[in-house]
Amino acid sequence: MEEAELHPSDIYLREEVVFAPAKRYLIRAQSGRGKTSLLSFIYGDRDTYKGTITYDGVACPKDLFSYRSNKLSYLFQDLRLFPSLTAKENIQLKNRLTGYFSSEQVSQLLERVGLAHKVDTPLAALSLGQRQRVAFLRALAQPFEVLLLDEPFSHLDEANTHLLCELLQEECSQRGATLLMTSLEVNDLLNYDQVLQL
Repeated sequence: MEEAELHPSDIYLREEVVFAPAKRYLIRAQSGRGKTSLLSFIYGDRDTYKGTITYDGVACPKDLFSYRSNKLSYLFQDLRLFPSLTAKENIQLKNRLTGYFSSEQVSQLLERVGLAHKVDTPLAALSLGQRQRVAFLRALAQPFEVLLLDEPFSHLDEANTHLLCELLQEECSQRGATLLMTSLEVNDLLNYDQVLQL
């Protein structure tokens, strides 16, 4: 890489980066700087990096199913929903594996994010913003100690963004969870403990 291509980073090329329990981090960078890659490394989707990722002092486990089911949840930038299923079915599919929310709680959450009238609508018929809200709720439908959000509000208007931020703060506070959220720019949507430049 040429010298002109190097950019200061609070994460890459550091000897050690520690994300503390129950803290909120905003990871900021322009497009193509590695935000999604970083979250994929932490989630265990990709291993094309040098170094070691540890969780509670232990190297990232080989039993990724248990790790992802109980400790780590991820809202993917590309959402990874099932277009043939309804909004509620997309959330319930994950919730059946974890049993985290009751069916009534899922319905209440859909109502809270303005999707009560779309519960039985196939995902393919929803707008991108509506799909993003479904994916957001699906990410909450499990136990987690760390929540990874990859540009989670990119398709939302201001009102829906604030609505999800309120819910996000409640859930992370109740669970004592660490939040790692990526964004193209610095924002004041949440009360971050640290803003990191990638």
